[in-house]
Amino acid sequence: MPRRRSSSSTGSPTGSPTGSSTAPRNRTPQPVRVRRRTVGDFVKAFLAFLALLVLLVGVPLALAVQFGWPLPHGVPSLDWLQQEITVQTFLNILTVVVWLAWAQFTACVLVEMKAALSGVGVPGRVPGSGPSQLLARQLVAALLLVGATAASLTPGLSQLGHSLEGNQKGTVAAAQQTPGGLFGQQREQAANTAAAVAEQAASAAAKAEAKQGDTKYYRIQPPEGRHHDSLWEIAQRHLGDGRRYKEIYELNKDRVQPDGSRLSEASLIRPGWIMEMPADAHGGELVELPDGAPGVSEQVQQQIHDYAKTGDHAQGGGQQQGGGAHASVPAQRPAPDTGQGQGQQHGGATAATPASAGRSFGLPEALLAAPLLAAGLLGALGHRRRQALWQSALGAVGGRRGMEPPTPTGDALDVQDALLVGADPEGVRRLDRSLRGLAAALATESRPLPVVYAAWLTGGDLHLQLAQPAGKPPAPWQTGQDETFWMLARADAEQYEDADTAAPYPGLVSLGTMDDSRLLLNLEAVPGIVSLSGRAADRAAVFASVAAELATNGWSDRMTVTVVGFGEDLTPLAPSRLRHLDDVEALLETMEAETRQRRGALGAAGHDSVLTGRTGPAQHTRWAPQLVLLAAEPSAEDARRLAELAADASRLGIGYLVGADSGELPGAAWEMEITAEGRLLAPLLGLELDAQMLPSAEQRAVVELFVEADPESGPDGPAPTPPFLVDISEQGRPAVYARLVGPYEIIGLDTPDDERSALLHEALALLLLHREGVHPRVLSSALWPRGVTDDVRDALVERLRSWLGTDPDGTPRLGTDDAGRLTLAKSVVSDLDVLRSLYHEATQGKGAQSRAVRGRLLTDALVVVRGPLLADRPEGRYRWLTHEIVEAQLPLIVADIGLALSSFHLEKDRAQKAIEALDAALRTAPADERLWNELLRATHATGDTARLEALATDLVGRGGARGLPPRTEALLDELLPTWRSAVAAAG
Repeated sequence: MPRRRSSSSTGSPTGSPTGSSTAPRNRTPQPVRVRRRTVGDFVKAFLAFLALLVLLVGVPLALAVQFGWPLPHGVPSLDWLQQEITVQTFLNILTVVVWLAWAQFTACVLVEMKAALSGVGVPGRVPGSGPSQLLARQLVAALLLVGATAASLTPGLSQLGHSLEGNQKGTVAAAQQTPGGLFGQQREQAANTAAAVAEQAASAAAKAEAKQGDTKYYRIQPPEGRHHDSLWEIAQRHLGDGRRYKEIYELNKDRVQPDGSRLSEASLIRPGWIMEMPADAHGGELVELPDGAPGVSEQVQQQIHDYAKTGDHAQGGGQQQGGGAHASVPAQRPAPDTGQGQGQQHGGATAATPASAGRSFGLPEALLAAPLLAAGLLGALGHRRRQALWQSALGAVGGRRGMEPPTPTGDALDVQDALLVGADPEGVRRLDRSLRGLAAALATESRPLPVVYAAWLTGGDLHLQLAQPAGKPPAPWQTGQDETFWMLARADAEQYEDADTAAPYPGLVSLGTMDDSRLLLNLEAVPGIVSLSGRAADRAAVFASVAAELATNGWSDRMTVTVVGFGEDLTPLAPSRLRHLDDVEALLETMEAETRQRRGALGAAGHDSVLTGRTGPAQHTRWAPQLVLLAAEPSAEDARRLAELAADASRLGIGYLVGADSGELPGAAWEMEITAEGRLLAPLLGLELDAQMLPSAEQRAVVELFVEADPESGPDGPAPTPPFLVDISEQGRPAVYARLVGPYEIIGLDTPDDERSALLHEALALLLLHREGVHPRVLSSALWPRGVTDDVRDALVERLRSWLGTDPDGTPRLGTDDAGRLTLAKSVVSDLDVLRSLYHEATQGKGAQSRAVRGRLLTDALVVVRGPLLADRPEGRYRWLTHEIVEAQLPLIVADIGLALSSFHLEKDRAQKAIEALDAALRTAPADERLWNELLRATHATGDTARLEALATDLVGRGGARGLPPRTEALLDELLPTWRSAVAAAG
């Protein structure tokens, strides 16, 4: 079926001067096309009349004459029920069925007649009437085709009976009168409307030649099926360009409508509202008043006359029509809450940029504008680095004992800074808990999960856009602007805790922002394929962003993201989630098998969709989504096979995002386009977003960060050198010494003012942990995660520079490197720098050749350790440490030092010294099993059985209900076979 496509024009129609900002609001109307009633129209109306006469009158008369009364005339006895069924009995039953069908059809005709004549609202749906009501609608429409009143107020009647080619229009997901219609069920939309209105509009146009200043009006039509009028489509039909919807909006904004309400959002319009139109509007649905509109009911004429009297508002505030062709599309999204500021949405104020551009203050703009993607990447990167550290500590990777994470440089360092600045981990956590909390609440009420097409994040509030109304949401969720929206306020979302339930909508992925709202599309719920057209490089940037977020997001448990035609090097981001296939043929084979398997599994489980399965007993083991990202346009045959697979995909939890060079992809349910300016367009969905993208340069840098952190890719040999080594000799005394390992203490500086002391200490700690330099935006994002102005940040930097002072040669101890990053002078040192330097010298420097030197250096290193990192930090501050590797690295380094020093002493049978070294290390790394096992060996070496039994009892108490680790238990069996009875005796 051909698809209706929006005009690609960005200007006004030929001859239209509306592009000028000084153009008058209304001018002499241009002639409109007139479609007069033809002989065929009267023939169709006559045939419809005959058909209705036969069905409504002829059928009951025939039944009465031929069969009479089919039911018994009295109350039947029990004997009647035992009689043999004769032919007459069968005919009586059949007659009753026909009478019921006639009654149902008659009801349908009455309902459709009332709706057509009144023109108000949607025709009521007669239960179980389906085809009967459709037939009644067509017959009533054909009968009333020659009448002006019904045709003017009933959408789409004039096209009934026209040729197939003229009557078939593209299947689209129509925007409804509220943002809830953004992803409405697809339908066939009529392109032309009632012919009688064309006559009245033509009559008015003729009068306009003699009268200047007549105004055109449009009456919002009732929904047809699931389709609702939208300003975009009205502008498309009557102005030639949907982007000119803003002109209509400005002419009618805040004017009182017939029902007493006002137009306040371009996406919120209702049937029966009146819209004043620009002067160059054309088309058969328009009515020109106040000169009159023959054929329009007096009630509607009066409504339009009353509405015209409110036009002073439009003249005073609606003059900015010029440039309407360049306005953004309607904000088809939840209405923003005026009580929430835009600044509350982390990263929401920054717009995405095209793939070829985008650096803000030297940082990649694309990642600064993607808070959810950045948070996912940052969390996955931290997990990867911690995994590498743990494997190094356990000796899984040779030669990397006590390894230092590689310090990024160049583009990789810029991307890491952009992730730190742009990430919104709290937003991800809030979204995850909210969705799981909703699933848990619905499961408690034994209610199924509703199908969700999209989620909007607006000012911290979460709006779920449902495919259809699903009743009242569970508290604290509320019904949104209509029944297809469920809304959760930010304050309510923050009350959610972690819920032990499966992620209900793991296929949600960010597409971009519209004004202050961020859109997440649920790819697995789309009823078919989503196509993306545009330049190959721009498409690749969108695909990379989608793949990266799906692979690392925090609101999914498990999923498989299959990428084809791009992203072969993206797999390091999440090898367990991302799967790369070479070509479309391999994809089709894989997905055909997966589709068969899922259909069978759903049938065997008795579920109608994966959403049902996610709330059942097997919620943690089944129904993870399969999402397919195909960047290159498939061939016609491959597209047909994909369309067949996608026809039932939403029920199976499988989503398809497919690239298209031309924008015409067979089987595509929703069509989107990415422009060279970084705009994501879907006119038929009412979308124009600042697209979320991951351009190729940033993509390569992100992958480099993950590859460098991969424990399996590191070279064998010595551990990397720490990024900053200090002079550990007596002559290397620093000017400023900060003690971070344990309680925070600064030596060499005066205490700053109490009001600013905490902020200055935190800023200095951040700089000390990043000797490579800290970008000013990273500093402000860490200290003020909810945002801060540049002048406040710059004032803090100057205050910090003044506090740190200068070296004897006059050099400021806080400087700025060539890239604009803040750096500390070598005279400013932390105990963590000393600890790393001592450990490196003991294992890689002089201590590697001298046992005595190694013992002294290890002892000095352990003396530096006074407890966990920043042990006394105030609650609510230093939240940026969650992104740092140092909190995982420090305990491992301390444990390595304790183990090395213990081994050093045990070689000389100094068990007590070894125990002291291990006890010191356990103060910083109390959960390290290696230290406890080594402590057991050192205690056993003392020969004191009672002491060993006491240690075993202490370990069992620490283990609690989990018990002892298997290796520790096996070690105790070897060193103290009677430990179980000793522990039991100790109580």
